[in-house]
Amino acid sequence: MKTVLLLMMFSVSFSLFADEEWRTPKPEDMVYLELESGTVVIELAPFMAPEHVKQFKNLVREGFYDGLDFYRVIDGFVAQAGDFSEKKASKHKSSLNAELDRNMVMASDFNVVQSPEFIAPETGYIQSFAAGRDLKSKKEWLLHCYGAVAMARDNDINSGTTDFYIAIGQAPRHLDRNMSTFGRVISGMQHVQAVKRGNKDKGGVIDEVSARSKILSAKVASDLIAEKRLEIQVQKDTSQAFNKRLQSARKLENEFFHFKGNGNLDVCYYQTKVQLNN
Repeated sequence: MKTVLLLMMFSVSFSLFADEEWRTPKPEDMVYLELESGTVVIELAPFMAPEHVKQFKNLVREGFYDGLDFYRVIDGFVAQAGDFSEKKASKHKSSLNAELDRNMVMASDFNVVQSPEFIAPETGYIQSFAAGRDLKSKKEWLLHCYGAVAMARDNDINSGTTDFYIAIGQAPRHLDRNMSTFGRVISGMQHVQAVKRGNKDKGGVIDEVSARSKILSAKVASDLIAEKRLEIQVQKDTSQAFNKRLQSARKLENEFFHFKGNGNLDVCYYQTKVQLNN
């Protein structure tokens, strides 16, 4: 009886510990892109760009992206996908008002890591997404780190409709608060990196349709039966394990490092870990 009780206590404590370090994204906030080389999982950020998330999911559910392609791909920068011809019909093509940031709330879930930072006054995380903050203007926003997903647009800041891009190179932080970032890739970046590149001198546009990488299908995870969903977890930025990693990074404790830096951190380099259980 004592053995059983101890096992039960161990099981409970282990579960509590696991809950403290990892979270399971809501299926309603995940989109699976099936590319020619494999599955890409995007976690959406309705807490930052609710209208963009809503329209993106409507387009996905409509089947708008099925069969479309990555038509503008600049190596080390972004991979942009959507309807290059602008002829595909949709019930959800309305222009979106830009969602570049959000107002700070009293009970903000912003976890400060670096202050000051080289672009934003402060950087850290919101719900495991790399984020920036300005206490003077009381604004918070998502950063353009590797894997960030944002809506494409022209010079009109409110002209985003359907086409989106994924950051595939060094973080293009100059796009922070200039583009509406509504998600990030949490699994399958190797498949995004496998898409065919365009010519930089032509703005990365791939004119020949047959030379583009296609989106075979796009699905909202909650629309799939449970057996078809990936068992995926994201490390919490507030977890003990993640913050221990950050503390070690500030000190560069490994004996490999002879120059120990200045203790500052680039949060785009230290994104939260993701684990797949199937």
